[in-house]
Amino acid sequence: MASVKKYTGRLFALEVLGILIALLFLIPFYFVIANSLKTFPELAANTAKLPSSLYLDNYTKVWSIMKFPKAFFNSLFITVLSNVGLVIISSMAAYRMVRRASKFNNLVFLAFVAAMVIPFQSIMIPLVRVASQVGFMDSKLGLVACYYGFGVSLNVFLYHGFIKSIPLEIEESAKVDGSSAYGVFWKIVFPLLKPMSITIIILNSLWIWNDYLLPSLVLGNPELRTIPLATFSFFGQYTKQWDLALAGLTLSVLPIVIFFLFLQKHIVEGITAGSVKG
Repeated sequence: MASVKKYTGRLFALEVLGILIALLFLIPFYFVIANSLKTFPELAANTAKLPSSLYLDNYTKVWSIMKFPKAFFNSLFITVLSNVGLVIISSMAAYRMVRRASKFNNLVFLAFVAAMVIPFQSIMIPLVRVASQVGFMDSKLGLVACYYGFGVSLNVFLYHGFIKSIPLEIEESAKVDGSSAYGVFWKIVFPLLKPMSITIIILNSLWIWNDYLLPSLVLGNPELRTIPLATFSFFGQYTKQWDLALAGLTLSVLPIVIFFLFLQKHIVEGITAGSVKG
């Protein structure tokens, strides 16, 4: 019978310390949400106090001023399309490199890994120049193509490690049954990549949804603004109206927080499975 670990004072102290650290990180969220539900005079009087009543007019004003539905749709369109393309391209590329190992494929994989360490700021100016020449400027599809280029390196790296943990015998059995190479990948391998795919989708979504720098370089049309761009523009106009500014900030982070909480349990599962090599 397996032994049961005793609940010691040291474990209790670690739990208390963990709770205190969690509360420390949650304090900024409290100030943002609590003050977004106050009138400006109440906010100016005491920022730490809970709101005396839920003042929701801030949110209705921000919804209209920020054109939040439009910005939300733009962010959703870019995030979803980027994720779909990155998952398909990266998984197929990583599968080919793992199952068709050669000096050339190893060199290509090394190039993907090396690209991960290149800082974005060092290629901003060349990116804008190339994007303008190929017609990517002021285009959501052009921005999606840029995300393909920047996101594929990390995605291939994660898929590469995960695919190594998949037994080769499963694929060989499918080939014996007459399945084609594409059939083996889409019917056998790709469903087994679900934990890593979910992990990659979460990481990409957090990055793309909250990204400000790349959309600010590519999207100049106000109608194409993503939520970070709309929030930045809103803050520039309403810097002194903190009741409205904090309501806008809450609206901007709420969708991605809900998305993360819904799928966060898959992150550890995917990364842990990807660290096991078969």
